[in-house]
Amino acid sequence: MKRASLHTLGCRLNQAETAVLAARLRHDGYHVVEFGEPTDLLVVNTCSVTEDAERTCRYVIRKTLRHSPDAFVAVTGCYAQTGVQELRTIPGIDLIVGNQFKWDLPSFLPAPHALKKQPDAKVLHSRTIDREDFTLPEYGEPDSTRALLKIQDGCNVMCSFCLIPFARGHERSRLRDDVTREAETLVAGGFQEMVLTGVNIGQYRQGGLDLVGLIAQLEAIDGLERIRISSIEPTTITNTLLDRMASSSKLCPYLHIPLQSGDDTILSSMNRPYNVDEFMQLMHRAVAAIPHLGLGTDIMVGFPGETDEAFELTLDVVRELPFSYFHVFTYSQRPGTAALKLANQVPIAVARERAKILADLSRLKRLAFAERYIGSTVSVLFESGSTDGLRLGVTPNFLKVGVPSTLDLTNHLKEVRIIGASDRWALGQLTAEHRPVRKVPVL
Repeated sequence: MKRASLHTLGCRLNQAETAVLAARLRHDGYHVVEFGEPTDLLVVNTCSVTEDAERTCRYVIRKTLRHSPDAFVAVTGCYAQTGVQELRTIPGIDLIVGNQFKWDLPSFLPAPHALKKQPDAKVLHSRTIDREDFTLPEYGEPDSTRALLKIQDGCNVMCSFCLIPFARGHERSRLRDDVTREAETLVAGGFQEMVLTGVNIGQYRQGGLDLVGLIAQLEAIDGLERIRISSIEPTTITNTLLDRMASSSKLCPYLHIPLQSGDDTILSSMNRPYNVDEFMQLMHRAVAAIPHLGLGTDIMVGFPGETDEAFELTLDVVRELPFSYFHVFTYSQRPGTAALKLANQVPIAVARERAKILADLSRLKRLAFAERYIGSTVSVLFESGSTDGLRLGVTPNFLKVGVPSTLDLTNHLKEVRIIGASDRWALGQLTAEHRPVRKVPVL
C-alpha cells in the first residue's frame, strides 16, 4: 500500500479541505501517514496570504524530499492558484493543481503502482473559478475533537492587501442539505463541536437561508453540543445573529472579528468597508448582548502609510476593547494587489517592533481574560494528549483551560473549576469524578 502524507498551510478552511483530500486518498487505497514520516506521496495544501506562507511551502517540499527523495509531490491551494509560475521553478514538484481543480487532485495522480518523480511539473490551472453553490465530494476525517465544517468559499471584498478573491474566486455557499448531512455524520462519529469555516461565512446564502438560518438547522441535530463561528467580517454581523448567540444553548458565545487597524486613514487605504467608530460600536453592542462573550481579532502592522500616530491609534483601540486575544500579522507585499502600488512603505524593522508590542499586549489580554474566571466553574471540551502535564480544552467562549490529570479526557465535556491563570491558559480542577463518554472513532 502506497503511503500519502498531507500538510496544510494557512487557515482553518484549508485544514477542512485537507481532511477531504485525505479521505479521498484513503478511498483510493493510500495509507495516510503523519507529515514528516517517510512517504510515497506528499500533498501540500498551500496559502498565499503572506510571503512566509509561500516560503514555508518551499521548505516543506525540501524537507520531505530529504527523507523521501522519490516522493511524488503535488501542490494545491491558494499559492497554486496565484503563484503557479513561481511553483514551476521549485525543484521536486510533480503536480500543480489550482483551486478550481482541487477536489479532482487525486484523479490527476498516476496510478499508485506508477507513482514516481516526473521530469517536469504537470499543471492544471484556470484563472476563473466556478461561482455556483457547491457540495463536497467527501466528508473529511477531523484531526481534532472540534470538527471543521466548511459552509462557504470565496470573497467579493477587494481589500487592497489581500489575494484571496484571486485565489478563491467569488462568494458562494455550500448546499445546506450537504452541510447538514456532514454535521449529522460527524455527530454520529462522536464529535460534539462543529466550527463553521469559510472565507466570508457571514455571507452564507443558500436557497433563501442565511447564516442564522443554517445555525438554526444545525442546532436541531441531536448530540451536537456546540456550534462555533470561525472568523467573521464585522459588516456581516447582524443583530439577529447577536440575538441568536445570546439566547442559544448551542451557539458558542465567541466571535473573532478582524479589525486590521485602529486608524481610519489606514482602513480606507486597505479598502476595509467600515471605520473605527462603526467597529467599536459593534463590539460594545455584542458584549452588551452576549454574556461571557469571547472576543478575538486580527491586527495588521506595517501597512503602507502606517505612521507612529496611526499605530498609536490602533493600540488605543485594542486596549479599550475587551478582546481576549488578537492575532498579529506583519504586512506582506502581494503581487497583483492594489496595496503594492502604495507609497510610504514601512521599514520591516519598524513593522516587526510594532508586531512585538501588540503580541505582548495580546498576552496581557489573554491573562486578564483567564483571571476573570478564577473561582468560576466552566464547561470544557478536552482535546487529545497533554502539554506540560496538563490536559487542555476550551470553553464555549474559547478560554483555553488546562487541568492536571492522568485520565484520558479526549472529547470529554467536563465541568472545571478555575483556580489560576496564565497568559497561555487558565488552570482548573475537575469538579466531578471522571465518567467515560463516547470517544471519537475514525469515520
